[in-house]
This record gives sequence, C-alpha cells and structure tokens, in this order.
Amino acid sequence: MERNSTACAMEWSIELEMALRSKNSGRRVEAILQIGQRLEQWNGEPEATTTVYNMFGLVPREERLFANTIFLRLADAFLFGDRLIRVSIVRIFLSLLRHRRDKKKGTRIKGILAKSRVHNHLELLKRVKVVFDSGDVESRALALVLFGCWADFAKDSAQIRYLVLSSLVSSNVLEVRASLFAAGCFSELADDFASVLLEVLVNIVTYPETVSSVRLAAVRVFAKMGFSFSIANRAYKTGLKLVLDSSGDDFLFTMLVSLSKLACKSTFLITEQVDLLLPLLSHEKTLCVRATVLRCLHFIFAKGMCHSLFSAASVIKALFSMIDEPGVSSTMQCEALQILRQILLCTPTNSSWFDIPEFAELLAIVDNASQSPIASKSFQATEVLVSVVTKFRRTEMGSGGDCTLPLPSQVVSLIMNQITLLVKPLLDLSQFCSTVFQKVHSLLNLLLLLVSEHPDLGFLVLDKVHLFIEHLVNTYNNVMVGRQADSAVDVEFIEEQNKAAISKLVCIINRILMSCLESLNEAGAITNQVFDKLKLLVECVCRCNLFDCYTHTIYSLLLHSYVIWGCMVNGDDEAGRVHRTSHIFSQNYFIVHELCSLEFAHRMLMQRDCWPAYKAGIYAICHGAWISADFMFTKLVMKVQSDSCCRWLKSLSQWVYSERIIQLLLLPKQRPISGNCLEIKEFLTTLSGDDLYEIGQDVAGNTNEPDYSQALAVAHQRLCLAGNALETNFTSGKTFCFQRWFLALRAKVLGALVEIFKALSAIPYKQDNIQVGENMMVESHIFLKQITQTSFQLKRLSQEFDLIATSFIGMDCQSSKIIKALALSCSLLAVSAGFAFYIPSLPVFETLTTCGLEISQKCSPMTVIQNLVGRLWNLDRETSTNLCKILETSGWSQNCFHLQSRNQIFNNGCEVKDVVDVCRYAVFGIVCLQNEANKVHNEENLSQITKNGLQLLSKVILKWIRIPFRAPKYFFRVRPCVGSELFVSDADTRNQGRIFVLEGFHLSLNLCLQLKSKPPDLPIRLTRFYCILYCVPKPASDGQNMAQMQSTSLAWENTDLVEMNERLFQYVTECSKKTKYGKRCRDNDIDNNGKLVTAFADFEPNERGQGFSNCLLDVSKFPVGTYRIKWHSCCIDSQGSYWSFLPLNAEPIFTVRR
Repeated sequence: MERNSTACAMEWSIELEMALRSKNSGRRVEAILQIGQRLEQWNGEPEATTTVYNMFGLVPREERLFANTIFLRLADAFLFGDRLIRVSIVRIFLSLLRHRRDKKKGTRIKGILAKSRVHNHLELLKRVKVVFDSGDVESRALALVLFGCWADFAKDSAQIRYLVLSSLVSSNVLEVRASLFAAGCFSELADDFASVLLEVLVNIVTYPETVSSVRLAAVRVFAKMGFSFSIANRAYKTGLKLVLDSSGDDFLFTMLVSLSKLACKSTFLITEQVDLLLPLLSHEKTLCVRATVLRCLHFIFAKGMCHSLFSAASVIKALFSMIDEPGVSSTMQCEALQILRQILLCTPTNSSWFDIPEFAELLAIVDNASQSPIASKSFQATEVLVSVVTKFRRTEMGSGGDCTLPLPSQVVSLIMNQITLLVKPLLDLSQFCSTVFQKVHSLLNLLLLLVSEHPDLGFLVLDKVHLFIEHLVNTYNNVMVGRQADSAVDVEFIEEQNKAAISKLVCIINRILMSCLESLNEAGAITNQVFDKLKLLVECVCRCNLFDCYTHTIYSLLLHSYVIWGCMVNGDDEAGRVHRTSHIFSQNYFIVHELCSLEFAHRMLMQRDCWPAYKAGIYAICHGAWISADFMFTKLVMKVQSDSCCRWLKSLSQWVYSERIIQLLLLPKQRPISGNCLEIKEFLTTLSGDDLYEIGQDVAGNTNEPDYSQALAVAHQRLCLAGNALETNFTSGKTFCFQRWFLALRAKVLGALVEIFKALSAIPYKQDNIQVGENMMVESHIFLKQITQTSFQLKRLSQEFDLIATSFIGMDCQSSKIIKALALSCSLLAVSAGFAFYIPSLPVFETLTTCGLEISQKCSPMTVIQNLVGRLWNLDRETSTNLCKILETSGWSQNCFHLQSRNQIFNNGCEVKDVVDVCRYAVFGIVCLQNEANKVHNEENLSQITKNGLQLLSKVILKWIRIPFRAPKYFFRVRPCVGSELFVSDADTRNQGRIFVLEGFHLSLNLCLQLKSKPPDLPIRLTRFYCILYCVPKPASDGQNMAQMQSTSLAWENTDLVEMNERLFQYVTECSKKTKYGKRCRDNDIDNNGKLVTAFADFEPNERGQGFSNCLLDVSKFPVGTYRIKWHSCCIDSQGSYWSFLPLNAEPIFTVRR
C-alpha cells in the first residue's frame, strides 16, 4: 500500500525544517521547490478520514498539524529570507492556485489551502503583513501576490482587504499590478468585495494619468467578476459603457476579451456580447480590432454557446464577408472559417437562416476559399464544406433552380485535389515532413466522414484514390528520370528516401480505404462496381515496383478482408449488392487472392524483413485474413530466438490456425492451385488436404457436408493451446491478461458450440419419416436438456464479454465494438439454444423446468431473453418487441423492458450489423414455432415442432459461423492492464495485518483501494471508485495451505466475477439515483438464506488513483474458522461511463474466534 500525503506529512515537515536551517541558500530554495511539488500532490487528495488514520496508524488530525507547520515555516522563511527565497515561495503558491483552478470543475476536493483546513491562517497573514509593512516595493508586491494565492482565507480579513484596496492607489506600478492580482482573486470568492472593487476599477480605468500597463491590468480583472449573476451583470454593463466611451485600441482589445470571458459565465449575456462584437467586424475597423473580435467570437463559440444565440445569421454573414476580403490576412480568414464550422456543428438543421437568399452565395465564397493556394485556408474551408454536406444531407433548391448545398461529389474531388497539391512539391524536393503526412491524414479523414454519411460516394472515392496513386507513381518516375540525368545528384540515396516516404503515404491511404469499406459495408453499399474498382486499385499498387513488399501485402489483403469475406459467404439478393454467385467470386476467387498475399509475404520473409512481416501478420489478423496470417506466423516462429517472443508467436500461430480451420469450413470446393515456391506449395497442400475436406469425407471417401463438430473441436483445442503458451509470461506483471482472457472466452464459445453439435448429432431431427420410440424420446429429451443447459453458459459468456470490454481502460473504439458484437452473438446463441423454454406446450417443457436445471434469478430463461433485449433495444426495436412477446406467450414474464444492459450498442458496426440480421432470423423462427405449437395438440405434431426448433438452432449457428471474425486491435497492446489492489485491516490496529472477529459479531473493516499500472496520460478522469466484498460461511479446510489461499486467481477462472460485477453495477446505479431521489442504497446484504454475505463501499480517489473507505461485513452467523473475502471493484469516469477493475492482489483472510 502506497503512503499518501497524510502519512508522509510528518516526514515532509521534518525534511523542510532541516533544509531551511541550512546555511546554503541553494539548498533552501531546492527544499522550498520540493515541498511545492509535494503540496500539489497533497492538494489533489481528499481530506483524511478515520479510515486513513487507522490504515496508517496515525493520530487523528495530525496531518493538519503538520500541514500548518509547513505553512508556518514557509511564512517564516518568507519573513526572514532573501529575495530568492521569497520569489520561490510565491512561485509554489501560484502553482497551487493554478492547480486548484484546473481541478475546480467536477471535483469535490477543497484543496489544502481551503480555510477549513488552515487553522493558523491568522499567523500566516500576520507574518506576510510584516513583510508588506516593512519591506521594499518588490517585497510588498510579493506579499500582495501571496495574499491573492491565499484568497480563500485572506478575503475574510478586514486588514488584508484594506491593504489590497489601498495598494490600488499606490504610486508604484509593480505594487498596483500585484494588488490588482490579489483583488481579482478575492473577487472570485467574495461578492461584497467585488462590488467595492468594481467602483475602484472604474476610477483606475477612467483616470487620465493612469499608466497604460496598470489600466490594462485593471481591465483584465473585469473577467473575474463572475461570483454571482448580479455582480457579473453589473460588471458587464460597466465594462460595456467603458468600451463605448473609449478611444484607445489597446484598452478596447483587452476589454473585449475580458467581457467575452465574463459573458461566457452567464448565457444571458452571450447574445448581448455578440451584438457588441458584430459591428466591430465591419470594413471600417482596423485589422487589429477585427482580429481581436474574431478571437473573442472563437472563445465564445468554442465553449458551445451558439445554442443561446439569436443572431446566428448576422454572425455568419459577417464571417463570410471576411473570407474573400483582399486586405484580411490568411490567419484571420482561417479563424473566421473555424468559427463558421463551430456554428454549423451546434446549429440545428431546421434553422431559418439556411433559407436566406444569400446562403448560396456565401457557400460559393467558401468554395472559392477551399481552392486557395494557402494550405491552411484551403483546409479550413474544406472542413466547412464537409460539415455542411454531412450535417445538411438534403439538397435544397433555391428560387432560381440552383442547388443551395454543394454536391458531395464536388467536395470529394476538392479534397483529392488538395492532397495532390500537398504531395507534388515534396516529390521534387525529396523531403516528406511529418506535417505533410498529418495534413494528408486529416484530409483523408474528411473523405471518410463524407463516405460514412453518403455511402453512394464509395465508388467515386475509390476511383479518385486509384487515380491519385497512378499520378503519384507517374510523377515519381518522371522526377527520377530527370535526376538520373544530373550526375551531381546522389540518385540512389534520393530514390530510397522517396520510396520510403511514398510507401508511408500509401499505407496511410490503406487505413482510410479499409475504414471506407467498413462504412460501405455497414450501409450495405458494397456493389459489384465498388469491388471492381477496389480490385483495379489493388492491382495498380501490387504491380508497381515503387512500393515495398509490406505495402503490396496489406493492399492485397484488402481483397479478402473480413468485409469482402462477409460479402462472399453472406451474399444478398438486393439490387446492386454483391451476391455470392457474382463473377467476382468465381474461378477460385478466394484462394487466388490469398495466393497473391502469400507470395508477397514469402518475399518479405526471404528478404529477412521479419518486422514488416510481423506487422503484416497483425494486419491480417485484425482484418480477418486468417489464411495469410497462418502462413506468416508459422514461418516467423521458426525465425525468432527470444524465448518470450517465441511463446508470443507460438500463441498467435495456434490461434490463427484455429480460426483458419473455421474459415475454410465455409469455402466452396476449389480447384487445386499451385504456388510459385516450395513453401507456398506445401502450405496450399495443407489447406486443400487435411483441414478442409478430410473432415467432411465419409467412409467411402465421398465429400459430404463438413463435420462442424469435429472442426470446431480441433479449433477449440488449438485455442486452448494458444492460451497456455502465454502462461509463463502471464505471471510477470499480468502483461498478457487481456490476451489470455480473450482467448479463453473464444475457446469457451467454441466449446459450447461443440457440445451443441454433439447433442444435435445424437437427435434424429433431420429425418422426417422416422418412427420415434419411447427410448429415443427419452434420449432426445436428455440431449435437449444438455442444449438448454448450454443456453445459460452462453448467456454468462455474453456477460463475461461485457466484463472484458469494461475491464481495460483506454481500449480503442473499434476493439470495443468487436467485443460487444461477440457479447451480442453469445446472447443470440443463448436464446436460440433455449428455444424449448419458450414453447410451454412441448412435451419436454415440464421436464426442463423441473429436472436437471435450477430455475432461479441467476439461471432463468427470462434472464436469457432480457439479456438479448437489453442489447438489441437501440439496434432493432421490432425484434426486441418480439422477444418480449415470446416471454409473454411462454408465461415467464409480462414485461422485460426493466432490465437493460449497460453495454447497449449505439454504433452499428460491421460485426454488429451481421449479428443483428441473424438475431432477426432467429427471433422470427421462435415466434413461428410458438404459433405452430398453439395450433396443434397431439404429441406427434409437437415432436415435429421440436425437430423444427432443433433445425432452427442448427441454421442459426451456421449463419453465425458465416459472420466474418477478426481480432480486436487491442489484442496486440501488450502491456500491464490497469487493475486495482485492495488492502484491508480491521478496527483494531494492534493486530498488525491479521484480521480477527469474535463469534456472533459484525466485522468492521478499513479499506484502501489503489490502482496499479495507471498510465500518466490516461484520457479519462476517474471520479469515483466502488467495491463489493463478499464471503460465504464456509471455513477453509484444516489442511489447506494459507499461502495458497492468499494467491491471486485469474479473472477468467473466477466463477463469481460476472455475478459480482452485475451486483456491483446495480449498486452503482442505485447510488447514482440516490442523489436524485434523496434515498440511500443498502451497503450490505445477506443473500440465499445466509449463504452469501456482501458489503459495498465507495471511495473518493486522489490523482494517483488511491481511495479509502470502510464497511461492515455481517459475519455474525459464521462459525469459528478462517475465511476468505472475495472482492471486485469498479469506477465511474467524468463522462459517467462504468469501468471495471481486475483484482491484482490476494484476497483478504479473516478469522472468527471465540
């Protein structure tokens, strides 16, 4: 357990005292700066509680004593020290002030300088006042700054207030500016002081002999008059009057900025401030004034304040007029374009100003600006056009018949022209700077945004990219021919440089192309024309010697990525869509393109480019090209020498082999194809031999339908081996935690399907005219029970996928979508496998609900349906409604809308879209089974309905297998996960780490929850921690090794983790409702007639991810013995998202004794 600032306070105080007694001035300054860093850490921690004192064995409130001692020593040093000492002290308190202002929003931490935490503030003020009274001008200024830093308690001192106000009329500029700083700090916290200060500020500003620097400093204080609306409104009106009466530009610039900041503190002042700024944008004003106005508007609209603006049309007209004005600088025009885009993004689409006659002319101005030779202006204008086209998708016609909105195709051509202009000069200069790549990437992202909103642009985008790459290659060749004629140029060096830069550029384009294909797939817009154009583009890249083998490989993989694979195995009969019988899939299409990728990969390996080959293998896995990935990783394993790297590559090799088996099951029989080298020939022989066809051959050697059970069993075995290969590395910092957990879940899913296929093979559901005897009926019922039991296993797996998606903070969006799609898949398979639960008239129904299956809240058919409804509700409302009707028809529940999953999917990704289609099919099939069952009553027809249900289950599984599977990108983020450690002690601190409780009493626990491996650049802010502790009244056996009890368990092997996570999530939800309804949620509970004791705790974390709390565990009914406390924790971030933490240390042990 790490010591926090409270535990270190005494040590810090002693170290500071010893350093300040040193005769070395440098040592004293160093100690002051060090204590400043420590005070910043302390400033971000909550106040110490009794739990903190007990955990660290401290005397209650002793940290306040040491904190006040530190402040007194710093005040003494300020009193008796030299100038360097005083400046250092002021510097650390200014840093604390900035730290407090940065952390003020969204936190309840008061800070270490809060008045309630500084009890000797009078002594501090007294010492600094002595310096003010007796020091020179600089010392007086430093003292005033210190008063401002201590405003939280200094503002209440009448003497200090008088000093600050009286210093405002000093004849020394430095002292006046320091007093203005202090007065501004006081005004932020005291309304009455701000009221008095406002009158003084007016006098300072209007006094003719006031120095310019003082006047401007006084104007800046107006921005701090926002403690209440009344004083803010009064200050704004006063400042507005001063603006109207002023004549100096410097004063005007500063006052406009201050009034804009003040106006943003109240929505009532926004419109008035914009009305003030608009006339100042006119042509008559100087460029400096107009630049300041643009800066103020940018500040206002950057905070999203345009929703309360009534004069948007006037603002837009004024900004448009600046874009093509000759005398305006490009910097100002770019800022005007940025403001325009901000207004467009936060303006509703039905705004009346889009109907103004001048709107078409205004857009024409932006269109002209987008073709400007100035790159920054051109890019900003293009962003505005993209925002218009994507947000206002409809094409409105003006009165003259002209199109008001620009055509999306025109914007696409504009973007590609800009990319061409960016790249062309660099080919001549042989220098590709990083800024060019960034600009190209930004433009390509705009292109992707257009395609996502207008899928019909897919063909045009591919065509433009194809032409751009051809232009790039031709330009390069022409440039190199010219350089070869110049004998003074080192052609080989320049050629290598250019090749590397161009390959990097083309790889950036590849990523955008893949995202473009995903968007087209989500919209169902991958047509034959789109594929043909993609094929031409890939062939153009692959036959060009300018690019390296890595570039050739990743482009060739586009033709058999998961998007194209999905089109092939899940063809669509809709007009224009790719169908599996299309010409693009004929003539051994899949293996032919795989062969092309294999040849490029083989070249890399022969050239010993192992790192590019590894990256290409990762690319293949992340895009579902499992055959190519299998070839690459099989060869890479033989080339690596490091033991840890070898284990990692062996794991990947086993995994891709497993997925390759499943992928090959769905391929039609191909003609034998030969590779160009021995290694590829051997690999192709393996593909066309053992794995694909021998599984599906009968005794006579005839090729039948593939044996999915046997194939999935082999895949399951390989997945288990892949996870086992990482066992050794797992113990080192839990580096492969996500990888092992993900592989274990994937293996569990395949294992469940293997069990279902085995049960299906034992039931003659495919034979129509078979006579079903009594023994066969009994056996069928037994196997049907096994299938329905698997339903609950799959439902739990869906929850476990939910858990893994929330257990790794910082996971990228695409990986999260893939995992949520897998969770949805498991929920779908669970409902399909449990179809018999929802047809009460089946003969087997009563057997299922009374024998062999425990129908409880944890294991109930109702929860299986509810689990799927919660995931589908935002994706397919009709299917969700049908699921609820299934429950009502079967009599399980009247309403299932109350239980919604926390991981509802709002973005319909590629995988989710395909799974939803299968969900629709499965739910419709179950509804049909229910309708058929309601019409028949004899046992023979009901048995036929059971067969139909089993056939439906088989078809659903096969449809699900046909959905392309790809690995989440996060799988290759090999680093320790962010987890938590729980440290526990009982109320008696004398036990020294051992926890005891008397029989018949409750167990009072002090808790410390601490994050591990938290990255310093975590993109989210964690606001609250929660923890559940649970225990069963089953003491450890006498022969159990205590060291074994204290070992940590793996997340995927903890059978209680999913259920406890659900309980914890419900508790967190109740806590969030508590503040809304004023109710308190229960912090402890006893379930299942005393079989499980639970307790909850919440923590307020500090900036390092450490929090303290306490709880009461009801173990009064536990007999004498030793018990283990299991636990699970989570957090809520500043956006309200729920994240789960994996437990990283041992479970606490306690003993009940007499």
